Amino acid sequence: MSVVVVAVITPLDGHIQNVVDAFAIVSPKVHAEAGCELYALHLDAEKVIMVERWTTAADLAAHAAGAPIGELNALLADHVAGPTDVSVLENVPLGDPVAGTIQ
Repeated sequence: MSVVVVAVITPLDGHIQNVVDAFAIVSPKVHAEAGCELYALHLDAEKVIMVERWTTAADLAAHAAGAPIGELNALLADHVAGPTDVSVLENVPLGDPVAGTIQ
């Protein structure tokens, strides 16, 4: 089963667009990485949320150590309020086998 990750980034006040722009630069590179099934940016009023899905834990580990994430961290350095809150999630399918899980 795939590995699902949710990363929550808190931009400094007035810097949300800078954070979005950084992801716009790096996302195509991440999409090309082995095992990337989903790397999708979401926003609310105060945070940037990246929802990810990787084929294997090894693919996720390679992504975490890869050049695109190094580049992203450099691009974000002056625009975020602190470290990214990353959660690697265990899927718990409920109800409908399609609607009850991230596939």
